[in-house]
Amino acid sequence: MSGQELETARRLIRSARGMIDPRSRWAGELADCAARLDQPLRVALAGTLKSGKSTLLNALIGDEIALTDATECTRVVTWFRRAPAPRVDLTVTDGRQMRLPVQRNNGQLTLDLGVPADRVRQLMVSWPSSLLDEFTVIDTPGTSSNSHDVSERTLALLLPEDGPCAADAVVYLMRDLRDADVQLLAGLQDRMATGGGPLGVLGVLSRADEIDGGQGEPLAAARRFSAELAEAPALRGLQQSFIPVSGLLAIRGQTLRQADFLTLRALATAPPSVLQSTLVAVSRFTATDSELPVPAAERRRLAEAFGLFGIRLAVSLIRSGIDDAPALAAELVRRSGLDELRRTLHLHFGERNEQLKAHSALSTLARILARTPSPAAAALSREVARCLADTHAFTELRLLSSIPTTRLDAADRARVTRALGGEGIAPHRRLGLSPDTPYADCRTVAQRAVRYWRAQLDSPLLDPLTAATCRAAARSCEAIMAQDPTVSPVGGHRGEPPRPRRAATPNQYGERNALRADHIRV
Repeated sequence: MSGQELETARRLIRSARGMIDPRSRWAGELADCAARLDQPLRVALAGTLKSGKSTLLNALIGDEIALTDATECTRVVTWFRRAPAPRVDLTVTDGRQMRLPVQRNNGQLTLDLGVPADRVRQLMVSWPSSLLDEFTVIDTPGTSSNSHDVSERTLALLLPEDGPCAADAVVYLMRDLRDADVQLLAGLQDRMATGGGPLGVLGVLSRADEIDGGQGEPLAAARRFSAELAEAPALRGLQQSFIPVSGLLAIRGQTLRQADFLTLRALATAPPSVLQSTLVAVSRFTATDSELPVPAAERRRLAEAFGLFGIRLAVSLIRSGIDDAPALAAELVRRSGLDELRRTLHLHFGERNEQLKAHSALSTLARILARTPSPAAAALSREVARCLADTHAFTELRLLSSIPTTRLDAADRARVTRALGGEGIAPHRRLGLSPDTPYADCRTVAQRAVRYWRAQLDSPLLDPLTAATCRAAARSCEAIMAQDPTVSPVGGHRGEPPRPRRAATPNQYGERNALRADHIRV
């Protein structure tokens, strides 16, 4: 990534500082805006009450530091950032700061705020984590809470009435489709369209192990439900792609202890009919008169940690031949959907982090300049508006969320998603080619793609959104053609020894990625 968007944002912020009264609130916001450019990308986890945000955060971090019980801590916005050692800081509404003790109970972080939730301005958890190297994560209270104040804290962060959005991107969690989900997603979409909100929104179908009541094959049912959401009329024009994930399975796999494995292995020795008859309800599984070969207290602990589906799955895996804790842990994580979520987070947010931060900064700058009445500020405001409207990276991000509502067929929707960087911003990913495709072939296929997308624009029936999407795809492919030919699509240089050719395979535009450029008619 060139970093051009980030440098443009820095330059415009420097220009604005000379126009702002250093004693005004705008000067402070401008300083915060500049500081955000050098910090990790801010990603907010949002969703309705009990959507599984904290459990998913624990799974992503690989440690149980986000509180999942219904305590005062889950009623406040909590920030998680990278630090060499664990630390928890609380800021109250009058500006006082307090250091809270870091305490663990059964491996889980426990906190006592010491003040009511409505007196908390910020709760900051600093923790050593590779995820927090890349992202600062903001865990928000659930919307649709019985307490209006709790929901308002999330809305104030994501959809502020007068101020910048604190997040650069959003991971939105849903268990099922509710009116509250549609309303918040619509609010995010409106802010995105007007340049005042985060450009990146990623959908997650959370608590996937509970779909269909946790009976049968809930993870398969979750994948089917995710496909149904893509066609839901209520989500038309909003978020229509949701990754099914079981945060509970993922965190249990990453924190599996040998004692847990031995307990599960003991359960696996029970007659299948006996075990199955108890795994229909927690009360039956934990009953003291059960014939299961595990004490009731251990079964209670296991049910709280794994859930009934997690126990059924783990026992089934052990019976199928898994005979040690590391192998069981790896299989639980694999089946949870966490790997796909991590991959998508990297592609959508990690690779785009500079562009997303630059957009947040320019949106904030535009709002500040609009409140600064001077000819110089007005001129700078027009330049900021041009950057927000004309920067192609921002156009790509805005259009990616609207692809399902275009009139393109399924094949073209897949092509345009790749072309706009929805599967990664490396040239070979945009073109549907293998990673070791030589530059000459990559450039030739890009030229073919430009012709393809321009040809779509010839249709007289094209609606404005579909036309804008095809036009952007063509421009993205033109940018590939304009890249420095001395650098290969995967970062190597032309001076390196030639790599072995792969067998020719079709790419998304019908070409064959190992053919020489002069063999392709363009």
